[in-house]
Amino acid sequence: MDFRLNIGLYDLLIVVAYLAAMVFLGCWVGLRQRKKAVGSGYFLASKSLLWPWIGLSLFSTNISTIELVSMAEEGYKRGLVYGNLEWMAALTLIVLALFFAPFYIRSNVSTLPGFLLKRYDNRCRVFEVVIAIFSAIFIHTGFALFAGAKVMEGLFNMPIMTSMTIILLLTGLYTIVGGLKAVVLTDSLATVVLISGSIIMTAIGFHRVGGWEGLTASVEPARLHMLRSAKDVPDMSWYSVFLGYPIIGIWYFCTDQTIVQRVLGAKDVKHAQLGPIFAGFIKILPVFIFVMPGLICYALIRNGALPDKLEDSATTYAYLIAHILPAGLQGVVAAAMLAALMSTLSSALNSIATVFCYDIYKPLRPETSDRTLVRVGRITTLVAMLLAILWAPRIARFESILEGNTMMICYVAPSITAVFLAGVLWKRASAKGAFLTLCAGTAMGAVVFILDFVLGKWNYSFMMTGFWLFVLCSVILVVTSLVYPHKHTRESERLTWANPLEAIRTPGWRGLANYKFLSLLLLAVMALLYIIFD
Repeated sequence: MDFRLNIGLYDLLIVVAYLAAMVFLGCWVGLRQRKKAVGSGYFLASKSLLWPWIGLSLFSTNISTIELVSMAEEGYKRGLVYGNLEWMAALTLIVLALFFAPFYIRSNVSTLPGFLLKRYDNRCRVFEVVIAIFSAIFIHTGFALFAGAKVMEGLFNMPIMTSMTIILLLTGLYTIVGGLKAVVLTDSLATVVLISGSIIMTAIGFHRVGGWEGLTASVEPARLHMLRSAKDVPDMSWYSVFLGYPIIGIWYFCTDQTIVQRVLGAKDVKHAQLGPIFAGFIKILPVFIFVMPGLICYALIRNGALPDKLEDSATTYAYLIAHILPAGLQGVVAAAMLAALMSTLSSALNSIATVFCYDIYKPLRPETSDRTLVRVGRITTLVAMLLAILWAPRIARFESILEGNTMMICYVAPSITAVFLAGVLWKRASAKGAFLTLCAGTAMGAVVFILDFVLGKWNYSFMMTGFWLFVLCSVILVVTSLVYPHKHTRESERLTWANPLEAIRTPGWRGLANYKFLSLLLLAVMALLYIIFD
């Protein structure tokens, strides 16, 4: 079935203009700041980021082509249920703002492995370095590249390797030149384009399907519910969402360098807290503008308003662009897809360079100047780009892009989540206990991944697998910490809450901008949404 987009001149100009704007903005920031673009100025934007840019960048870094392609695919196949991955994220962003951000800023670290060094010891830092670089290349960059290439293939019949190479080179250019400042500003532009393009496509789709009444009349009722049974959706049952998602969500939003780096670059604690909460409010949108279009596509095909049966559900997003958007708007939505792809790639590449420079190269060569460190970071970015291109085509082996991405996170996250959570919430969590937990948890995750992905002999829900791995890791951490007590330094004692309630006693801005008020408001909104779409 051929549904390639016959792109017109105006659409092509929109796409080219967007690509040019992203590259120009990123390079302009880098060249304008080149005297300051050394050390933290390059890797952490001189720790000057304000909450709006942090929130917008958090959102766009998280929403890659994986979400655009896969959320539409899952909406087509299963309805709204995979939207839980978006709405539950709002809760973990609150956890980031309340429990983790204050310590990250207080410890004045450049990387999250550096935080583990100060809270635990050097062994934990080294272990986290490996995990951070692995996840940035193979989870963030690789999956985003492959998902974007699938869309480009569906729209323009462009070979996967060609599209991956072009997009990665363009993104790498401004990331290498501009550093984190360029990444955050281009991410903010990407968020505006992404949300605008997605709203346009959703609105047109709703009009074509006959509004909410037309949609509900065209699909099975179960597809409109967020909470489903294990019999209905084995990997996304209601209890796996509430038990399994917090494990991967805390790893992703609270402990992963690619995501958290813009929080590390915050101007102060208040901006570091408000940025994630702002992102949490924006995370309400994806269910309606990323997942819902896939369900609308299913409804339009089912009632005969769109031709053909969708043979490859991974091309749902491209199919919608080609069939429901008029000339001119096709270019806008194609640009939105590129916005999602490039923002994730730039963030992942910048985080790889930061971790390598501050946690591998600098400790080995302490005398290295900041200018040399930036040069090493740029070379590291080029190497990471090459590895991502080599890995991305192999993602086709997964049953779906989103399932593959979530599966890998579920097997990587449990030990990291246990160690970070215990680190900030339990003073008795020890360095030896944390290191043994990281080793055991990673080994268990690797075994399950081989059984599942390589041998195909693991039939248990990956979300619940992540939860039970976390339980085992927590038991290991508690037991080993009691057997091998931690010897706190004056600094490490400052990086643990005396009790969880202490986190909400830190001062914030007065009035409506207070992080405590906004956190409660976000919780109330999410509870209401789950009541409506239960």
